[in-house]
Amino acid sequence: MVSYKRLNPEEVRFSGAALLEPPPDDSGDAETKAEDPERPLLDQTPQCTVTVALLTLGGLIVVVFGVWLLGTVFWLRGPPSTGTHKPPPPVSPSGQSKGWQGGPQPESCSLIPEAWRFDCYPERSVVVTEELCHKRNCCFIQVSKADSPEQNGVPWCFYPPDFPSYELAAINETEMGYSGKLIRLQKAYYPNDIETLQLDVLYESNSRLRVKVTDPAKQRYEVPIDVPVVKEKAPDPLYTVEFSKQPFGIVVKRKQNGAVLLNTTVAPLFYADQFLQMSSSLPSNFVYGLGEHRSNFLHDVQWNTLTMWARDAAPVELTNLYGVHPFYLLMEPDGLAHGSFLLNSNAMDVVLQPAPALTWRTIGGILDLYIFLGPDPGSVIGEYLEVVGKPAMPPYWALGYHLCRWGYDSSNSTWDVVRAMRNYGIPQDVQWNDIDYMDRALDFTYDSVKFSTLPDLVKDLHIHNQRYVMILDPGISSTQPAGSYLPFEEGIKQGIFINTSSGDTLIGKVWPGLTAFPDFSNPDTHEWWYQNLKNFHDKVPFDGLWIDMNEPSNFFDGSINGCPSNDLENPPYTPGVLGGSLRAKTVCASARQKITSHYNLHSLFGLMEAKASASALKKILGKRPFVISRSTFPSQGVYSGHWLGDNRSQWKDLYMSIPGMLTFNLLGIPLVGADICGFSDTTTEELCVRWTQLGAFYPFTRNHNTKESKAQDPTVFSTAARTAMKEALLLRYSLFPFLYTLFHHAHLSGQTVARPLFFEFPTDQKTYGIDKQFLWGKSLLVTPVLDPGVDYVVGYLPQGLWYDFYTGDSLVSKGEEVKLHAPLDKINVHLREGSIIPTQRPNTTLWVSSGQPLRLIVCLTEEGLAEGDLFWDDGETLDTYETDQYAYITFRLKQNTMTSEVVHSHLEASYITVETVSFYGVKSAPTSVTVNSQEAAFSYAANQVLTVSDLGLNLNQNFVISWT
Repeated sequence: MVSYKRLNPEEVRFSGAALLEPPPDDSGDAETKAEDPERPLLDQTPQCTVTVALLTLGGLIVVVFGVWLLGTVFWLRGPPSTGTHKPPPPVSPSGQSKGWQGGPQPESCSLIPEAWRFDCYPERSVVVTEELCHKRNCCFIQVSKADSPEQNGVPWCFYPPDFPSYELAAINETEMGYSGKLIRLQKAYYPNDIETLQLDVLYESNSRLRVKVTDPAKQRYEVPIDVPVVKEKAPDPLYTVEFSKQPFGIVVKRKQNGAVLLNTTVAPLFYADQFLQMSSSLPSNFVYGLGEHRSNFLHDVQWNTLTMWARDAAPVELTNLYGVHPFYLLMEPDGLAHGSFLLNSNAMDVVLQPAPALTWRTIGGILDLYIFLGPDPGSVIGEYLEVVGKPAMPPYWALGYHLCRWGYDSSNSTWDVVRAMRNYGIPQDVQWNDIDYMDRALDFTYDSVKFSTLPDLVKDLHIHNQRYVMILDPGISSTQPAGSYLPFEEGIKQGIFINTSSGDTLIGKVWPGLTAFPDFSNPDTHEWWYQNLKNFHDKVPFDGLWIDMNEPSNFFDGSINGCPSNDLENPPYTPGVLGGSLRAKTVCASARQKITSHYNLHSLFGLMEAKASASALKKILGKRPFVISRSTFPSQGVYSGHWLGDNRSQWKDLYMSIPGMLTFNLLGIPLVGADICGFSDTTTEELCVRWTQLGAFYPFTRNHNTKESKAQDPTVFSTAARTAMKEALLLRYSLFPFLYTLFHHAHLSGQTVARPLFFEFPTDQKTYGIDKQFLWGKSLLVTPVLDPGVDYVVGYLPQGLWYDFYTGDSLVSKGEEVKLHAPLDKINVHLREGSIIPTQRPNTTLWVSSGQPLRLIVCLTEEGLAEGDLFWDDGETLDTYETDQYAYITFRLKQNTMTSEVVHSHLEASYITVETVSFYGVKSAPTSVTVNSQEAAFSYAANQVLTVSDLGLNLNQNFVISWT
């Protein structure tokens, strides 16, 4: 078969365990090939190096080359074959490919369209020449950047059609799918090829396929997170799997329509000890996920390399940031969706190119690829979270307004801000402190002079039903006088710190100076962490943890003594990490941890610390833990939320927070938000108002900034600005019942909380690139102002009937942009037809708000239908759903009758009443309204809003409201 070109579905001739004979050759001529719209050929002359000797034999070369070219064109046109692969170039005595040794490269090189050229020389530190490229047996065609912007990034050095790869030597059907043997007969150009591989294709569920490639002779590192172990093959999968024998490839199609979701035949497979690479075509350009990077929500596939290796770096574009998430969601051309997840924690590049195609390139571990069939985008996320874990249900107060600042400088100053917020009646549930509360930046301490009243502050917060959260960094000071700092001394005794490759405690530098780093891969470290937290909680009864600097961040590169020179520090290939090396501003890659080297575990540090922190809080408090982490990895949502890092007080950062928030909802971490008003620089009043309005709709909403900037809590601004911020926060608090229910669904079934528009309108491609608006759940559309000096905003309303949240005014959209009035004191919110939204009378804390009467907003469709639901519990107890300590109520409207049904009752719901129900879109004024068959007073407005008030209905009892 033809190696490394895109295969059409009809070109894959064999599948399953049967490796059939080569099909007849039905190839066409070169002219037909050039007209093939699937693979447009470029009119480009191949580059050759012609020696004097070749010129002498020119006539003979022309004849031979012409025959070879004709054969190549027929070969490229032909169908896939299970026959023997085109013989690879000769091998040098060292076992490495000699390359073309300066001779002419094959004519087939110029037949490969630019969009389908897979990079053969991805190293960034090298100027790739024709000679270097040919030594790797690869094609070299220089592309001028001046030709067109789209050509920026086109690799000059790329794989030829016959580049050697693995072949499928055997394939057998198993109880779970297929098991195969892959062999490499020709060494590649990275050292330590693994020449024999084990292939396992596992039909884990009808909508989930797992493809695992391992070394059968040696146990390699695998990511130590729990994933499902399935023992029965899916009975009716949504996919088919087909194999290519030589070179090896796997093609996964959607049964429903034949769409090719995975096709690894487009480029060679690499599997060396420290270089693993697999490429696939993509069915469209609409790719999302692949965190953590600062970018638009919809990724650019125009030669875009996304590097993954956890790094402490202020968010900028084209940089590896705090977290690592090798998962993508892709929208297919017909509105269906699928996802793919590479379970690998080593440093990697993920390359997107305009074919469209994607390359996974990692430097360790194994290839463990999941494919999720959806078929809708929400189902894809749910299937992904079935593997990595669904997010925890947060405590109710986590959804309130959080306030923090690095630079309060004292507990009394912190207390003053809390009192000012109360005096102005501005909602606040949680007060935080940054590292300035600590004694000399030492974990598990507080400054006994500047923060002497910290225990009293926390006590006061608790009296007012508020909570306290403080920061902890993982770096533990190693230089305190003997007997004065037990966290370090006990850690040394227990052996819980990361060690150098020679076995000594690795010493780096963070805020307290020289530090050691806890090894959270060690269970003993979790117990040490718990004991230190418990001891500190006895002094300052905090309610949650903010774990920062946990990439882990280090002010040194590696350690105080540098790092050794070995293959872990200097691998054959280094992905495009910031700083150019794996040790840049972190610990040595060769450092030893309990279960393996830091080379493998680096990007898991934040996840493992979050797991230890959540576990400790459960023991200490006996309630749901609240943890916010900077560094994240798949399954993080099970243990913590995330904030988007050290942003700036700029309008662009205001906008970029929306793609970040939406991406992390795809990644299973719905409790996410950005620092409202910006962390660094100094905000303006207008920016802070607009940011507070948007931030009121972050799932996690916190105002935080640095000591170098002016204070930016709501109390420091003018009356008008302060009032606008207060109203935005009260709006959030009024929506708490709705938001809390969304988090329940996230916890129960992996749904998103903040949601891109295309999740609900997957066939509307206009929604695919929208990241300046978003939904809460299915039905609440937020359209914030993201530009200075304007009193309007242009937003897109998908097709259907929409209602203004505040007034109930209706707007019918054909799927169009609408100019919306947006004065400084307003954020536009619209409700989708067919929804029922539970809201609550807001107050200054969620403890008070959550006891207030409910107002239901019922948004009628043209047919007069609507539905909604409400989840309710005590807000803090662990596992209330799992232990039946909750209430769940559904609301439905049909034929002018709304019913409330208590599906699952609980005492907590009996404390809540439904006071008001507003029906948006009632086309004519009723003559009467009944509540539980009793006549009730009502009002009807000209904008078709029917309101029934003063109900006093017990939420824990069924009720019926109808009108005629």
